[in-house]
Amino acid sequence: MRKTLSLLLLLLCITAGAKDYNYRTVDGDLLKTRIYTLDNGLQIYLSVNKEKPRIHTYIAVRTGSKNDPAETTGLAHYLEHLMFKGTKQYGTSNPEKEAPYLDRIEQLYEEYRNITDPQLRRQKNHEIDSVSQIAAKYFIPNEYDKLMATIGAQATNAYTSLDVTCYTEDIPSNEVENWAKIQSDRFLNMVIRGFHTELEAVYEEYNIGLAQDSRKMFNALSAKLFPGHPYGTQTTIGTQAHLKNPSITNIKRYFDKWYRPNNVAICMAGDFNPDEVVAIIDKYFGKWEPGKDVEQPKFKAMPEFTQPSDTTVLGKEAANVCLGWRFGRGATLQSDTLGVISNLLHNGTAGLIDLNLNQSMKVLGAWAGEETMMDGSAFIMGGTPNEGQKLTEVRDLLLGEVEKLKRGEFSEELLKAVINNMKLDFYTQIESNKNRAYMYVDAFIIGKPWEQVVGRMDRVSKITKQEIVDFCNRYFKQNYTVIYKEEGEDPNITPVDKPAITEIPTNRDMSSKFVNDIKSSKVTPIQPRFVDFNRDITTVKTKKNLPLVYVQNTENGRFQMSYTFNIGDETDHVTLMQHSICNSSEPTR
Repeated sequence: MRKTLSLLLLLLCITAGAKDYNYRTVDGDLLKTRIYTLDNGLQIYLSVNKEKPRIHTYIAVRTGSKNDPAETTGLAHYLEHLMFKGTKQYGTSNPEKEAPYLDRIEQLYEEYRNITDPQLRRQKNHEIDSVSQIAAKYFIPNEYDKLMATIGAQATNAYTSLDVTCYTEDIPSNEVENWAKIQSDRFLNMVIRGFHTELEAVYEEYNIGLAQDSRKMFNALSAKLFPGHPYGTQTTIGTQAHLKNPSITNIKRYFDKWYRPNNVAICMAGDFNPDEVVAIIDKYFGKWEPGKDVEQPKFKAMPEFTQPSDTTVLGKEAANVCLGWRFGRGATLQSDTLGVISNLLHNGTAGLIDLNLNQSMKVLGAWAGEETMMDGSAFIMGGTPNEGQKLTEVRDLLLGEVEKLKRGEFSEELLKAVINNMKLDFYTQIESNKNRAYMYVDAFIIGKPWEQVVGRMDRVSKITKQEIVDFCNRYFKQNYTVIYKEEGEDPNITPVDKPAITEIPTNRDMSSKFVNDIKSSKVTPIQPRFVDFNRDITTVKTKKNLPLVYVQNTENGRFQMSYTFNIGDETDHVTLMQHSICNSSEPTR
């Protein structure tokens, strides 16, 4: 009796100590997404997919180059690089001894920014380099990479764009706790170290970008479409002047403002128990203090365009042209219609541009697509001329295909096929953990309610030909801009001169206690799951007594079908045909 009472009390204590986590779901969601919001505002998007024992993770921060201070553009991107350099617990052999030198380096960079005399700047840079060499004695480069390799992570990376800075990993399904321990420390205890050497890497990235004509065109197009807005006035890589005058102080301020749980989403898709995962995330991220001011800045309304505008950029790559129209916020339902229009024009096979321009060889190549962002969107078309063809001719040919849409010169069958292909693409995408998790990132950053994402294919299915015609006549007017990319030497290319930097030691033999603890941690081994041919695979006979072997897809409205014919001896089989098809109503058997 006494033993029974003790067990009962233990169970009651466990139950009382357990925390219930409320979450939202959306009816009809094929991903069966759970959306949690922790007490500190951190959002968590979870989708279970047991196809393989791995999990794709994104940690998305709702800030990018749009929020760079005007005097230090490129800051968000540079911070992304620094997030791989360690924390108070790893990346250093002695954080206490290292700290005074890091503080001194920060101070020296603030002094450096205010010096204009070249000789004095060289002297100050030499001082920075000297102090950095002392700090480097404690720096253990690439410990983050070692940590992720220890837990079997793949695809370790990050990216920065206009609206987002995002950090990604692909981890084994049994390493969630170690992943959370590493990532929470990374976001709660970040330390800026290795600053001047990483600056060298950013300089190199900037210099490489100078020769990328596509980047020049995108920057020029953005400047035309979004005048007065950071989309058009700032670039993610930053200006040369700002790269030459970095500020650790400004980076810290930026980090403290935007890297807050109520401005972050953790997006995961893969093989896991969501109840266990959310509890682990809360355990490690729950003490992260929310920010008091993470509201996105408001900008003045941009002027409406009433006539075309253009500009020319030069570069060594082949000449080409692109046209752009500005649209509303990415979260608006305009994106549904723009997605259909994009595919009507260019789907690689039967779009108007594909048939009338590419396959007929009226141009060397042409395309169309949309770009959705938090504060606006763009519809873009581009083309490369044939030899001897003028860029203005390519422009007119592209505009001609838009005019066909406005006149309704496309078939109902094409519209139906485009919509079916969009469905197929969607069903195909959600079979990937990475794509699932990225859909969450996109929704969170742009501000799309998940209900809107789930309902997109249903809304797209109902778009009529007349709605396309009306939309095109309403929005595709003389309100476009043109970027001509001519072949030639760009007089504006001036590479960033790299300051004299002494190579720092690799300290390969050093290791932090944090890394050693992760290495020695015990995790439950992943148990293999084997296919049971009697249970998991169904074999039947067709009406003509042919064997039909199939596995039912219960995840989405897509099926794959192949026909196999015996050729030669019994072991020589050749698959002659394979189809990937979507069923718009329900999963197909």
